[in-house]
Amino acid sequence: MRHKFVTNLILLVFLNLLIKPFWVLGIDRTVQNVVGAESYGLYFALFNFSMILNILLDLGITNFNNRNIAQHRFLVRKHLSNIVGLKFLLAVVYAVFSLVTAAVIGYGKFQFHLLLFLILNQFLISFTLYLRSNISALQFFRTDSLISVLDRTLMIIICTILLFTGITGGEFRIEWFVYAQTTAYIATAIITLVILLSKTGSISIRFNLRFCLVFLRKSYPYALLILLMAFYNRIDSVMLERLLPHPTGKEEAGIYAQAFRLLDAVAMFGALVGGLLLPMFASMIKRKEPVGPMVQLSFTLLFVPAVIIAVSSLFYDRDIMSLLYHAHVDDSANILGVLMAGFPGIAATYIFGTLLTANGSLKQLNTMAAGVMVLNVILNLWLIPRFFAMGSAFSSMVTQLTAGFVQMIIAFRIFRLKPRTSYIIRMALFILFTIFAGSLSRLTDHRLAGYLMAISLPLLFAVLIRLISLRDLRKIIVFEK
Repeated sequence: MRHKFVTNLILLVFLNLLIKPFWVLGIDRTVQNVVGAESYGLYFALFNFSMILNILLDLGITNFNNRNIAQHRFLVRKHLSNIVGLKFLLAVVYAVFSLVTAAVIGYGKFQFHLLLFLILNQFLISFTLYLRSNISALQFFRTDSLISVLDRTLMIIICTILLFTGITGGEFRIEWFVYAQTTAYIATAIITLVILLSKTGSISIRFNLRFCLVFLRKSYPYALLILLMAFYNRIDSVMLERLLPHPTGKEEAGIYAQAFRLLDAVAMFGALVGGLLLPMFASMIKRKEPVGPMVQLSFTLLFVPAVIIAVSSLFYDRDIMSLLYHAHVDDSANILGVLMAGFPGIAATYIFGTLLTANGSLKQLNTMAAGVMVLNVILNLWLIPRFFAMGSAFSSMVTQLTAGFVQMIIAFRIFRLKPRTSYIIRMALFILFTIFAGSLSRLTDHRLAGYLMAISLPLLFAVLIRLISLRDLRKIIVFEK
């Protein structure tokens, strides 16, 4: 199982490093520079609004299905036939609820126009993720890895034509950005469905009310967890745009988006690791295999880069933001350093939260998420009127670190995980050395050389103290089956 995890993780990371940085830094960043902070801030707030409510599209179906099919593969065709129809019904519920909520909040005509397409986009994303959950649960990890970058690849092609070929006469509107996403998501959903049917055989779509009610009763704890986590992960920009007066709210949301985009980009890799681990953990738990070695391996491989990224971003926040953006560089740079400080907490969540989800420990996870959500809202209500976007950044940092730590403690207790003292000492030494290397790198006059030093020295140190063992990784890749 460790061989399968490491080899597929390498492919997954390679494909996403090939595509997603170009999307985030080349396309998404260019769009914001072209349309300005206010227009992009409006889009960003609406996007996060649609993200918060998209739990109504899924109701925990995807995570429960991934875990269930990984443990009972023979159910895939039966579930697929019934759940596809259910997903379309939930899309109608989600659209109605979202539009009514938007009207209550007070969104205008143009905001409603964008929101309609964002609602469609969220349905297409949710539908594709459900289809992919079957592919990964069936252990077709390489196929799932290729599909994971398909939508972004198509968006890059479409947006490159719109932004850089002059086909639009040098003009670019934020709504075109949304339309490009819609086109790419439609194509990805169709291709994913065709691939899944090629592996499972044809299905007849039907709506069995009894099946759906039973399935939803089993999946609703997953739905509640996703809702609570989406709320504390995405509410910041919505509260910024709503709590602050016009046009300050939209501008502050745009400034926050500049920094949050980079956190979101690196967090994508954590999400991909979590998606890879969920069916593996579920299968191991069903077979009563010890999960400790896999937990330590996956945690190390994700947490070490998370600490390096967090610390290097803190020391080189202005260098990074000035390279990417033309406006509001100082403000967004300060926000970046604070946001990235919470990234190790996100990394811990994707390991221990995934383990607890695979185990079905939803009561503990939902209690944690509810408490963290309340903490996040209180901090935002207190800090946004005083510190604007920086207040949201600090709220996010505290929230993510708290969530990651609490999930780690819960997992340790349930699975009786006992990391060796030597491992804890090496991890503590690594964190301290990473901070020292970041400080040391600032002594050089060449900023790029300093940044590379801040990244490479901690990674080398992790290998030297055998926190990451290259020899063990080689054995896992080459010999372990």
